[in-house]
Amino acid sequence: MAKPSLSALLRDVAACRICEEPLPVEPRPVVQIGAAAKVLIAGQAPGRRVFETGVAFDDPSGDRLRAWMGVSTATFYDASKIAILPMGFCYPGTGKTGDLAPRPECAEAWREQLLARMTKVKLTLVIGQYAMRWHLPDSKSNLTETVRAWKEHRPRIVPLPHPSPRNNRWLAKNPWFQTDVLPYLRRRIATLLA
Repeated sequence: MAKPSLSALLRDVAACRICEEPLPVEPRPVVQIGAAAKVLIAGQAPGRRVFETGVAFDDPSGDRLRAWMGVSTATFYDASKIAILPMGFCYPGTGKTGDLAPRPECAEAWREQLLARMTKVKLTLVIGQYAMRWHLPDSKSNLTETVRAWKEHRPRIVPLPHPSPRNNRWLAKNPWFQTDVLPYLRRRIATLLA
């Protein structure tokens, strides 16, 4: 049986309702996939604002991520250059300390199929602990140690903390991230997208 085309697969993803029952809101899958993309952002799940706009990283986290990457908004939202494939495609709701964990159904149903169609990816930004568990199953014991060991995964993967303003304290406690990781990340992305 032939694999569906990327466009057919993306139509199926857009219509997906497999996690409808546990979600606090209507499912609204948010992904950005292009077969020619050289950079893949593997994030967590859309937040409330992204759920409302339907645009990935259309929030302060996205502003910070674009700054970390050294890319313009136009480049960031060009699916032929940058793909965005979170672990959960829909807004999972809010808990006591922030957004809930990504729903696991998306990764189980769609992740392998979508990744298989992105054959041009040269760099994956693995953002947050849920994405790290998927993309770096043998990673260090916690997020900080995994990000600190970023050189072990280059040039194909760079693990990152979530760019949320909620992580300002983490960034302040780990200044090496800004001085060591981000310059490399910007250079690598600039080279790939040149």
